Amino acid sequence: SLPMKKIMLVFFFFSEAIKMCPLVIELKSRDNVQTVVCVTGQHRQMLDSVMEIFELKAEYDLDIMEKQQTLSTITTKTILGMDRVLEEAKPDLVLVHGDTTTTFAGALAAFYHKVCVGHVEAGLRTYDMYSPFPEEMNRTLVGDIARLHFSPTVANAENLRKEAVQGEIFITGNTVIDAMRTTVRDDFVFRNPQLNAMDFGKRVITLTCH
Repeated sequence: SLPMKKIMLVFFFFSEAIKMCPLVIELKSRDNVQTVVCVTGQHRQMLDSVMEIFELKAEYDLDIMEKQQTLSTITTKTILGMDRVLEEAKPDLVLVHGDTTTTFAGALAAFYHKVCVGHVEAGLRTYDMYSPFPEEMNRTLVGDIARLHFSPTVANAENLRKEAVQGEIFITGNTVIDAMRTTVRDDFVFRNPQLNAMDFGKRVITLTCH
């Protein structure tokens, strides 16, 4: 039998939670994996609502949200909070998602503790460090830190190969599709009556924006 591994998943925005929760559920179903969730607490109400939908609770909550916060405060508060969490939890692997400042700070904190980092949704690139800002630089820096790269598409994986990143690259698809499959129910009733009146027998385009 394989030795027990402790995997910590760190996420920040509610949108990251949507994409990471299916992974949390899958990992929690594995007998040889101990799964620990750490959230940073940004966008509190939306994050909590997503966790409720997936019936999950975080073992650690850094609660970093403050008024008029800057990228610097997000970075420093995340690193300092992760110091405590990593010392206590002692994970074998830290999984971060996407390209937020918390993603970068969480990966950097894990690196400082010499904990292996896995990057979910790896390899997205525009090759313009200021577009999008600061996301492009965040995901590029995490690519340098991570040793496990989980790319949604073949093109994303090819970007990483061109950059000669260290570690292993896997093409996994986008976990938002897993989130949809996890939450879709035949008897689901929307709060919005207009959505309930739609004919979902036809092709429907779902768009999120902010």
